[in-house]
Amino acid sequence: MKNNLKWFFYGCLLVSIGNFTLASRIHAAETVILQYGILQGSISVEELSTFAESGELSSSLKSYLRLSNTNPEDLQRLLTQEVDVDGVSLSRALNSIPGEILLDRVGTIIRTSSGRASRQALRAALVNSALSNDQITLIEVIENYPTDEVYVEGDRLADAYNSISMGLEIASRLGF
Repeated sequence: MKNNLKWFFYGCLLVSIGNFTLASRIHAAETVILQYGILQGSISVEELSTFAESGELSSSLKSYLRLSNTNPEDLQRLLTQEVDVDGVSLSRALNSIPGEILLDRVGTIIRTSSGRASRQALRAALVNSALSNDQITLIEVIENYPTDEVYVEGDRLADAYNSISMGLEIASRLGF
């Protein structure tokens, strides 16, 4: 009986994740508001994705990176660096107290315009990214962010990557 209840719980979790994934994919970020200190610029998610995949800089992104004194190769590496994680395990981990602490920390770097509901939006973006291929990259998180705009503190992206990577390593050690 306990085993059946366990499988029922996992089935419900997968259905919930699937429904949330479908709903989130229907509405994904279109614009990235990049912030570097006092500088702030708006680019399309498509521009940032093209840059992450090919290294090709749009004129607006090129200008913005030059103004912010950001090395394009460093940004491209940060956006495409992979963290391996199982989507279901990630969902469980992010719905725990340590997971919520991780979401709040990273949610100060990748967030909604108001900062409200950043935890939920980030959770959806991370889980959607992991469910597609059992890994997460920051560009996937940005692409899967379930709001029209996503605010990204570019000068703290390395902190976001490190927090996600370390947080998931700790979660796996704790059995999530």
